[in-house]
Amino acid sequence: MKNEISDIEQKVLAVLQHGLPESQSPFKDMAEKIGIDTGQLLAVLKDWKQQGKIRRIGAIVNHFKVGLGGGAMVVWQVEPERTEEVGKLLAGFEEVSHAYERRTYENWPYSLYTMVHGKTEEDVQQIAQRMSQACGVSNYRILVTEKELKKVPPTYITQLDSQSVEEKGKRC
Repeated sequence: MKNEISDIEQKVLAVLQHGLPESQSPFKDMAEKIGIDTGQLLAVLKDWKQQGKIRRIGAIVNHFKVGLGGGAMVVWQVEPERTEEVGKLLAGFEEVSHAYERRTYENWPYSLYTMVHGKTEEDVQQIAQRMSQACGVSNYRILVTEKELKKVPPTYITQLDSQSVEEKGKRC
């Protein structure tokens, strides 16, 4: 069958779904965990990319761990005809990790959302003021991050838990 995946692909998926390890050599560490060499792991990922099974692999930076203790979602009320222009401008700020458009509602007129990072909450306020001046949008709100929620990657392989992945890896 075309949709079946090999034992090695199952192991790669099982280890990959737990996220990249926090290390200097994440791919080497994942390969060792499942008992294959790094080249095999990278070959599987390259094949998946070429086949369209994956789009990309990326790290999620914990901004608190890198010294950016201030973080806030800044929402902007922007005229529809200026959304793209203003969005590109705001996304260009180095302190912005992501920016996107959302629908507005009767009691919520904000259509652009930017995640802004700074060392402190005061830094974030100053950055938002600079952004406001740069784009000419004065109606915005700063929604301060009160609690960082754990980001959990999706789980695709459930019959192979971490322990069985390690055990099977030793037999390869």
